[in-house]
Amino acid sequence: MKQLNTKITGTGSYIPEQRIENKEYFKSTFFEKDQTLVSGTGEEIVEKFKDITGISERRWVNEEQTASEIATYAAENAIASANIDRETIDHIIVATNFGDVKKGTIQTDFLPSIAARVKRRLGIENPACVAYDLVFGCPGWLQGVIQADSFIKTGLAKRCLVIGAETLSRVVDVYDRDTMIFSDGAGAVIVEGIMSDEKSGVLSSATVTHTKDEAFYLYLGKSNAPDSDPNVRYMKMHGRKIYEYSISNVPLAIKTAMDKSGLPIESVKKVLIHQANEKMDEAIVQRFFKQYGIRADLENVMPMNIHELGNSSVATVPTLYDMILKGELQNHDINKGDIIIFASVGAGMSINALVYKH
Repeated sequence: MKQLNTKITGTGSYIPEQRIENKEYFKSTFFEKDQTLVSGTGEEIVEKFKDITGISERRWVNEEQTASEIATYAAENAIASANIDRETIDHIIVATNFGDVKKGTIQTDFLPSIAARVKRRLGIENPACVAYDLVFGCPGWLQGVIQADSFIKTGLAKRCLVIGAETLSRVVDVYDRDTMIFSDGAGAVIVEGIMSDEKSGVLSSATVTHTKDEAFYLYLGKSNAPDSDPNVRYMKMHGRKIYEYSISNVPLAIKTAMDKSGLPIESVKKVLIHQANEKMDEAIVQRFFKQYGIRADLENVMPMNIHELGNSSVATVPTLYDMILKGELQNHDINKGDIIIFASVGAGMSINALVYKH
């Protein structure tokens, strides 16, 4: 008997051309949040940063580009990959946290929504194609896929375009060491309802949000530089608190999704986790498998592209997925029937996870 499955039928991404290597920060001056000078030479600070995060370089958009523009590039790639008529898309869901931010400003722009701008850029005329933004921290793209699955399973949509796009280079404080983590990029997928004889595609998911103490672990705040204007605010984070929160709570959320799927842990081929920080991601995935009494072979099960691309928030997971499917990530592949887990954590604080049969 045929059943309705939610499948990803096309993927796309846009990786900015501008490479910002770690050595470009050797002469930077960094301050703590209390505006005292960070001790150590620029090279020492950068090397310590690389040891923790794994990041050697990151990508930034050029001066003219915006989040809606690079989101459109990724969407075009996904539409071509799925080989569909764009006029048949029912929903365009764009995950972003800052919208379009012009070079030299710090003002976020969501009027009109980024999704509306993408729909216009794609030239879609169908008024029944609903376009909206999803602000959900770094897990936004994955939450968009979870929403698309719900729309499809309840008959509200047959085909959705889900995009994650961010230009974090426009909202970082150059006097804050955390600047070195963040990057720009966009990733997109076409999500469709497909009738087939066996269950595949989205098998299960889980989402949680903690706000009692955790809501402002990521926030907008003044520059770390002394005598800076307190009314001009940049993206800030309490890194240690985020790390402790993530390694304690993300493994639990992933386990919830995995247990819902009814599959044995041994069936998991890949865990595609938000590329936030190499050490943190390793700890999360290892703790997830430890709950089943297994020590994971991280080199094989946890693909990473953070080393060259940095942390582009909502774009990291779809970009990673697209690179693997297109053979652009060495030593990693995904084939028909493979079980993969998508997972992310970010501002809110929110966590989500999804189990998928390719």
